[in-house]
Parts: sequence; structure tokens; C-alpha cells
Amino acid sequence: MRAILDVLMLVLQLYTYVIIASAIFSWLYAFNVVNMSNQFVATIGQTLYALTEPLLRPIRRVVPSVGGLDLSAIVLLLLIFLLQNVIIRYIYPAVF
Repeated sequence: MRAILDVLMLVLQLYTYVIIASAIFSWLYAFNVVNMSNQFVATIGQTLYALTEPLLRPIRRVVPSVGGLDLSAIVLLLLIFLLQNVIIRYIYPAVF
């Protein structure tokens, strides 16, 4: 059981990095820093979108944008941190 929780914690940590990379990539795209006509850059953008959009879309329905800012990534990160803390504080001690 501990191994499964360790893998889940690792996946949550990696997904946190993917969300941060997606947010940074969206800023770079919005300010025309990256060229989307480049095939490699377009592939990275599509991959990040495909990885993050299934979890961000339901949050966007609930949380309205504030002044044109999309706060769904921050809400998702906070939920991931909450889940990690619940696992560390309550589930790990119950496993032993």
C-alpha cells in the first residue's frame, strides 16, 4: 500500500510541474514570445493542453475569471497540495 501511495505522490508532483509549464507556455504564447508555426513548439503546446485541460475545464465552469485572469490553474494546484497533505498526514500513518 505504501508503494502505491508513493507512486500517487510522484504522479501528483509531476502533474504540478505540468500545470506550471502549461501556465508559462500560455503566457509565452499570449505575448507572442513563441512561434506557434514551429512544429516542435506547436506539439509542446498541444501536449500541455491535452494533459491539463480535462481537469481545468470543470474548474473554469465553477470559478469565474477575475479581471480577465484565469485562476483555474491556481485552484487546481491548491487542490493537489491539499490532496498531498491529506495523504501525508492521514493516510501514510494509517498504512503502518
